[in-house]
Amino acid sequence: MPKLRAATLTDIGRIRSENEDRLIFVESAGLYGVADGVGGLPGGAEAAQEVVNRVTEAVLASPPDADPDLRPMVILASEAVAALGHTISPGAGIGTTLTVGAIRGDRLILAHVGDSRCYVFRSGVLVRLTEDHSVENEARARRARGEVVYYNEAHRQALTRCIGQPSALDVDIVVRMLQPGDRFLFCTDGVSKSIGDSEIRDILGGAAEPAAAANALVGLAYKRGGTDNASVVVLFIDEV
Repeated sequence: MPKLRAATLTDIGRIRSENEDRLIFVESAGLYGVADGVGGLPGGAEAAQEVVNRVTEAVLASPPDADPDLRPMVILASEAVAALGHTISPGAGIGTTLTVGAIRGDRLILAHVGDSRCYVFRSGVLVRLTEDHSVENEARARRARGEVVYYNEAHRQALTRCIGQPSALDVDIVVRMLQPGDRFLFCTDGVSKSIGDSEIRDILGGAAEPAAAANALVGLAYKRGGTDNASVVVLFIDEV
């Protein structure tokens, strides 16, 4: 297991009556990430907690010396969230985002659904490893394939995929090789919608410790209105 330092932080913000974000932080399993209950639906906190529980249990039950097969684990967790939704909200269902990574050897194996994000900072450059599953981004991708696509601008940030959806789920899987000095950020959209990528780069690059980066990011989101729950998991890779 690489040598790393890590920190987490979550804040309810100024507007929300409940924190529907959940953190994944299981150092013994090298498992890190965030989940964000879908706004506009009931049971967001329950959906986020359910997917965190299910994925964590699946990874802990898998052989510790083998790569976890995150795609089927996430799909099964999504089905469990959908089943829970039948009880909590039979009409609308429940949903959540999920961005989770498992560190195995010299790699980060990442599974992603929704609009939470994972970034890596390396040698002064910030790279976003995930793509938001939004109406706007899906329309952009389809237009790049030559399709004619229109959408209501008011709905451009609406999710096109989430954990708990009734239809078949497509899970993005990304594998990233680790290097000493890498700094990873998992965050919910309460952070990414308030703080630009260049600011995230400067905060990650300038922090001496993961906790300092976590405090700066969540604190800045709060300072800029705290309109949503804001949650981060920060990893500094010291040795691989």
